[in-house]
Amino acid sequence: MKVLRTFFWAVVLAAAFLYVTSVANWDVGRVLRPVRDVSHSWSEPTSAATATSFSPDEQNNIDVYKASRQATVYITSTVYREDFFFRVYPAEGTGSGFIINPEGEILTNNHVVSGTAQLTVTLEDKKVYKAKVLGTDPRNDLALIKIGAGRKLPSLHLGDSDHLVVGQKVLAIGNPFQFQGTLTTGIVSSLDRTIQTEESRRLEGMIQTDAAINPGNSGGPLLDSRGNVIGINTAIYGQQGSIGIGFAMPIARAKVMLEEFQAHGRISRATLGVSTVYVAGDLAEGLQLPAEGGLLIQSVERNSAAEEAGLRGPNRVVIVGNYQLGIGGDLITAAEGQPIESSETLLRLLSKKRGGDMVVLTIYRGGRTQKVKVKLGEAPQQL
Repeated sequence: MKVLRTFFWAVVLAAAFLYVTSVANWDVGRVLRPVRDVSHSWSEPTSAATATSFSPDEQNNIDVYKASRQATVYITSTVYREDFFFRVYPAEGTGSGFIINPEGEILTNNHVVSGTAQLTVTLEDKKVYKAKVLGTDPRNDLALIKIGAGRKLPSLHLGDSDHLVVGQKVLAIGNPFQFQGTLTTGIVSSLDRTIQTEESRRLEGMIQTDAAINPGNSGGPLLDSRGNVIGINTAIYGQQGSIGIGFAMPIARAKVMLEEFQAHGRISRATLGVSTVYVAGDLAEGLQLPAEGGLLIQSVERNSAAEEAGLRGPNRVVIVGNYQLGIGGDLITAAEGQPIESSETLLRLLSKKRGGDMVVLTIYRGGRTQKVKVKLGEAPQQL
């Protein structure tokens, strides 16, 4: 009986083996798959990024940077200062600039080169050249310098800053904190801004941008999406570095300076000799001025063209919001027949004039409108 039982189980095991290996399509992987198929807590891209997978905006950033970097330069200025014991020591300042023609002329900020005893320019290929100042326009914080590289240099195209639109894309290239060739991007945040510099100089008609601008960016180009220069990076808001509020001088101001230098071999500026603030609408009506508004004179410089023409400043001060506003002075409503629509209107007019030119201003004084002829003064070139 034991023999039959043993024979029976041997037949069963043999049949089972044949079934598993021949009939049942056995797959060891099916047994192990539950162990192997462990889901990830992250997902992978469907395909690896390639040079052709950039978005159109990313590709535009890349193209503008490649085309503009070689013409953006690093500027080092050396000034001599005295310490507590009256010992003279050299101190270095840094900034940026950009080449405007193959001959090596460079635009930058006046405060980058002001007071320097020695000026050097480092190109993108790390070659260093001594530079000389051709002329400056302190009123607009602009300077023109030149290097002699002995070869044709890459240069940038100057664009149009008169027709900018809030919201359009801009790119800034410079050397913040001595990190050469840094690109930042943003938009035009606002136009026609007025800021006060550390030297208590008012810069009017500035472009505001949220493209990161930091110490060392000063003098570098602010570019549009086609790579044209529309501004010169000049200042930031506050002392703590970039907080998304930076300012650039419109390139239209630099064009006027360049035209003056090309035509006369020097840089000078027509001056009126007033400080103003733009008022219009409800604020103007509240001050008993025409609602169309204009430039309300806040001060008249002594011995200036404005004083000689009889323009009047304020006779009292009021508080508007958190600001003091001088009132009682003349309101400039038009210049050369062109209505004053912003502080930039008068600046554009003056930028096209030279010392000694005549300008007809329309002013509102004592409840009535009148015209005043002014012979403009001249701010001499400062080197």
